[in-house]
Amino acid sequence: MKFVDEFRDPQAARQLIERIEHMATQLSHPIKLMEICGGHTHTIYRYGLENLLPNTIDFVHGPGCPVCVIPMGRVDDALWLAAQPGVILTTFGDMMRVPGSERSLMQARAQGCDIRFVYSPLDSLKIAEENPQKKVVFFAVGFETTAPSTAVTLRYAKQRGVSNFSVFSNHVTIEPPLRAIADGGKTQVDGFIGPGHVATVVGTQAFDFLPEEFNLPVAVCGFEPLDILQGTAMLLEQFTSGAVDAGHAAVQNQYARVVRPEGNEAARALLEEVFTIRDTFEWRGLGWLERSGMGIADAYADFDAERIFNVPGRRVEDPPACECGSVLTGHIKPWQCKVFGTACTPDTPIGTCMVSPEGACAAYYNFGRIDRELTVQLGR
Repeated sequence: MKFVDEFRDPQAARQLIERIEHMATQLSHPIKLMEICGGHTHTIYRYGLENLLPNTIDFVHGPGCPVCVIPMGRVDDALWLAAQPGVILTTFGDMMRVPGSERSLMQARAQGCDIRFVYSPLDSLKIAEENPQKKVVFFAVGFETTAPSTAVTLRYAKQRGVSNFSVFSNHVTIEPPLRAIADGGKTQVDGFIGPGHVATVVGTQAFDFLPEEFNLPVAVCGFEPLDILQGTAMLLEQFTSGAVDAGHAAVQNQYARVVRPEGNEAARALLEEVFTIRDTFEWRGLGWLERSGMGIADAYADFDAERIFNVPGRRVEDPPACECGSVLTGHIKPWQCKVFGTACTPDTPIGTCMVSPEGACAAYYNFGRIDRELTVQLGR
């Protein structure tokens, strides 16, 4: 397959759905499959896949949206940095509207702070080189998917001696939140649709702990409708074949056209050079998770904004009405949040899940899942 249309072929989709329906009749109980990545969530709800599958298969959302998992205190820290004299704060566009405790980066920009959104960390480095009298800070977010681009930028900054550039690192790793969910989390999950983009870096081997320690099957998937359907079929086959009941759950690679078992070894080596794993890091919805955040390594300390500026490290509770934490751990669906679609909309977001293009709440809102009863009727 070479073209996107081939991954959206209706006839192929019908064949996969028929296969899934047949296997669903052999299940001993309903199953919950957690799609880890927000890109998967949007594919599922953009194409209505959840309404095409039997009621015995339920998709729940996981903590794979990099913007969504950032706690409010870290946003406040970024706002504090932006308010420092002579600072230009740069970040990706979807961070601009994430609410802090009092305002967002977009609002701070309107009030006079020099905050710019960029498409790449390298754009931030260019801004620093063009503004030597300013201190340019890149507000970095994301899993192992985006961390290599930050690492490359830091290496270039060191090689070029760009002393007015630094990074406020909020990069995180994928294993700790999945381990927290699998090991006694509030949500009972039977299997995982693994994040294809993260797996291009860390490989399918990074998810081996789920079947080995928890007997939970994983299918690492691409992001088109047929990818999701095929991955779902692969997971069901592990149940209907008796593999899961026998304790032989496995990681399968549906996204083999991109992902390798070992991942991208050069990217992983670069991450090990530039970053160090923090003892603990705060996540929205999951609290403090050990060894889950990436800090700047000592060799690159001159480019670590947290050391240069002595960032206050604010800790802020989410607004009481916001249930992003429960959405991110699959405990509730977005429509079960009391403010979803009313007080909390893309125009007036209360939580991160409604802001990010990968957020589950944004997916539900944008693709018509506001009225749940009407959605179910239309699906029938």
